[in-house]
Amino acid sequence: MEAPYLLDSNFFIEAFRTSYPFDVVPSFWVKVKELAAEGKIISIDKVQKELLKNNDELSQWCINHLPDGFFKNTDPTISNYAQLITWVYSKSNQYSAVAISEFLDAEEADAWLIAYAMTYNNQIVTHETSSPNSRKRVMLPDAANPYGVNCIKTIDLFRALGVTI
Repeated sequence: MEAPYLLDSNFFIEAFRTSYPFDVVPSFWVKVKELAAEGKIISIDKVQKELLKNNDELSQWCINHLPDGFFKNTDPTISNYAQLITWVYSKSNQYSAVAISEFLDAEEADAWLIAYAMTYNNQIVTHETSSPNSRKRVMLPDAANPYGVNCIKTIDLFRALGVTI
């Protein structure tokens, strides 16, 4: 099996809040649970922290329905994270100091998602879109691209896996 797809926090948050609410599209959540159990999708510890801090219906769903080990430890990816630190500082003429600081905040998942994907050859599933001229925010796809990490949307994930809901 190819490397599992790596899910950003906004995969869950967007689905929960707007695209696939529990009460309207429960089949989406059944499919996510199945794909997680099959090991076709995973995420990282930093995403888990972002999801659980809200202590809402979504965080309870994650606790109750995602398998043990779904959220992977990012410690083994530190050398690739260090590469991202170097890269973002090399872009200080583009990005504001606040944007760089936010991107490198140890509690923010984006840089760690990229480092994990670099380490284990994953594609990232995110709702963020490229904005190469942005100054106020380092967008995940723009930071991933120089390292050959592909970012796709939820619908592209389902198509790649041949999933219908």
